[in-house]
Amino acid sequence: MANAREKEDLTIGKDTNPDQLEDLKKSITVDTIHNDEALKVLSAYTGEQTWTAEEEKKLTRKIDRRLLSILCVTYGLQYYDKAMLSQAALFGLRTDLALTVGLRYSLSAAIFYPGFIVGSYPAILLAQRYPIEKVIFAIVLLWGLCLMTTAACTNHQGLYVQRFFLGALESGVSPGWMLVVGSWYKKQEQAFRMGIWYSMTGYVSIVSPLINYGLGHISGSLSPWRYMYIVAGAVTVLWAFVILFFMPPDPIRAKGFTDRERYIAVARMRVNNSGVRNTHFKIEQVWELLGDGKFWLTFSMALTMLVANGLVSTFTPIIINDLGFSGLNSLLLVMPAGFVIGTIELSAHFIAMKIKGMRAYLVAITVSGTLLASLLLWQLPQSATGAKLFAVYILASYGGGYAVLMSMVIANTAEYTKRSMGSSGMFVGYCLGNFMGPLAFLQSEKPLYTTGWIVTVATSAACIVLALIYRWVCAKQNKKRDASGVMEGYEHAFEDDSTDMKNPQFRYTL
Repeated sequence: MANAREKEDLTIGKDTNPDQLEDLKKSITVDTIHNDEALKVLSAYTGEQTWTAEEEKKLTRKIDRRLLSILCVTYGLQYYDKAMLSQAALFGLRTDLALTVGLRYSLSAAIFYPGFIVGSYPAILLAQRYPIEKVIFAIVLLWGLCLMTTAACTNHQGLYVQRFFLGALESGVSPGWMLVVGSWYKKQEQAFRMGIWYSMTGYVSIVSPLINYGLGHISGSLSPWRYMYIVAGAVTVLWAFVILFFMPPDPIRAKGFTDRERYIAVARMRVNNSGVRNTHFKIEQVWELLGDGKFWLTFSMALTMLVANGLVSTFTPIIINDLGFSGLNSLLLVMPAGFVIGTIELSAHFIAMKIKGMRAYLVAITVSGTLLASLLLWQLPQSATGAKLFAVYILASYGGGYAVLMSMVIANTAEYTKRSMGSSGMFVGYCLGNFMGPLAFLQSEKPLYTTGWIVTVATSAACIVLALIYRWVCAKQNKKRDASGVMEGYEHAFEDDSTDMKNPQFRYTL
């Protein structure tokens, strides 16, 4: 009975173009358990089934306008919230909550990420089963409310609890945005779009110090850092309703598109060989993911790469402050770093879009920037202020590689359950790296933080090696499939049981 309820009889017109839909018969039954929901749109459409390059380009621009602003602002708010701790630390948070003792401050940053791990899989399962715009709305609304409760914390134990739950609530946004990008854009388009919203981690750092600089001058009944959290939480709550009412979730259900635009938006995704949407969780795809060595390589890359992120989001203003700058000036000196890193992130993804076969190399190149910065901050004396500031400004170069890595995970993982679990799994690696990073920076080693920089150098070097191994593995599998005589094709593009490992026509993005 369940299968019967999931099937819909839909007919393709006799003028179906075989070049566009060669895998579909003239009369089919759409099984949305074993096939992608995109077939509903393709089968119901009776108009002209070919389109011009200009028509597709115009549609892509419309998708960009409708979607990217929501992705960017949401991710910008998330990074603003995460980085708030390091900026609030300059305005009394460490002293008010007794975080200057031992590893308390580092732990307050690190504990965010176990919460992230706990929340990520439930969030992505909800996003697969239910409308993703409603799931993200609920996540953003609750995280905004949770963020505001930071102002009520009176000791480090309360802050630990608040940070854990904040991590759990924010965990669904990044994997969710990966799924959204994978549903709307072709493989070659995905990297740059992923880079656009991920670059907010840099560009928000230009704006947030100005906001917090102003809030830091408030002389009210509360400490200035408490006002920072109240304002940020309130803005986040309001933004949640923008997501609910205006976000286009996927080309199958999005409002504001004509039937022809919807058809083109779905049909053009056929070249991805990975489907658009399927609401049924398939445990066999999870087992396949866990047995896929490429998944463990991306997991390990995320872990080793993001060790540096833990210190960037937690210690950057403090490192600048240790060079002899005042709290307010340290906050303002974060701004150039935001511009530099945001530009690196955008540039890396623009290159990935324009030059095929560069993505794994871009991961290695950008992480090399972090490796260089870590070596400089470790080896240079504190008196080398200018050189150390330069190192701080390029320290987060890995950010360009991380968003490229996200785009590779989406491009190289076919079918919805495997792709959603793969993106969440990579974020577990992301969380573990972020958890390890702050804990390596010992208060007793301030301002040199020797242990922290040694760990960062070692993990960055490991990530570079892993990126090159990942590229070699994918290239080897592509060559093996070519040698078998089965060329790249798209007959199985909307079969949800045809994963990247099962579909011999699938080719991995390098």
